[in-house]
Amino acid sequence: MNDDANTHPSVSLQPPQPAQLGGEGESHVSPRLLLNRDECAPDRRTQVRAGPRALSVPRIAREPLLKRPLDVWLSGAMLLASAPIWLGVALAIKLEDGGPVLYRQRRWGRGGKPFDVCKFRSMVVNADRLRQATKDDDRVTRVGRLMRVCGMDELPQLLAIFRGEMSFVGPRALAVGEVDAHAQPMQYEDVPGFLTRLSVRPGLTGLATIYLPKDASPRRKFAVDALYVRRLSLGLDVRLILLSFWISFRGKWETRGRKIALRRGLKWTALRPNL
Repeated sequence: MNDDANTHPSVSLQPPQPAQLGGEGESHVSPRLLLNRDECAPDRRTQVRAGPRALSVPRIAREPLLKRPLDVWLSGAMLLASAPIWLGVALAIKLEDGGPVLYRQRRWGRGGKPFDVCKFRSMVVNADRLRQATKDDDRVTRVGRLMRVCGMDELPQLLAIFRGEMSFVGPRALAVGEVDAHAQPMQYEDVPGFLTRLSVRPGLTGLATIYLPKDASPRRKFAVDALYVRRLSLGLDVRLILLSFWISFRGKWETRGRKIALRRGLKWTALRPNL
């Protein structure tokens, strides 16, 4: 992240000169503090680097008061409760191919600040994990397929939630340098809505993750992510967390179509066509 975005604007205490103000007719203007036009504007955006490009990220969105306490409490409780599952998963991965149990990957975080995410390894050793997974992907191991349908490969991300790098609910944490199934760069920064989704913490689950097909286009996913940012509330987070537990229980996370049907009565169903 560019540190210059957080510096204070320079201030000149010298009275303005007529030439600076457009001629002698404006020389009567009283001395005042001078700031350039950009410095006078509210500091709402932060410069971040995406490859060779500099991107202007919107101001960090204000979270509901109890969102962070809920993340800390729930992630801590799940880390303790899932300890036996961690042991069983680690043993299964080791027995299958003897490779490493965990892997790390660089992801986009809030404010455009990258962070390292940790997951249980669900693909063969040395697989190209920057390439998006496809249906019946031959890189996924047998143990990996079982983990992915229930979301167990995501359990180590509870640590990132506890540390504050992620939240339970938010836009999916995108991999830095991700490529599509044809090894072409995804160029997420060119998709409308990419910068808006960087104004909140990435989530383990979210509106787009639950309600959109797995193969939905980035443009469609980012539009729904922007909807979540606009409708940010603790009640919506709790509802999406409960739905995520239901999807995990049913083993539907790898479903390419909808994981759960849209139901009437939700306050945001007026935007159903966008979903």
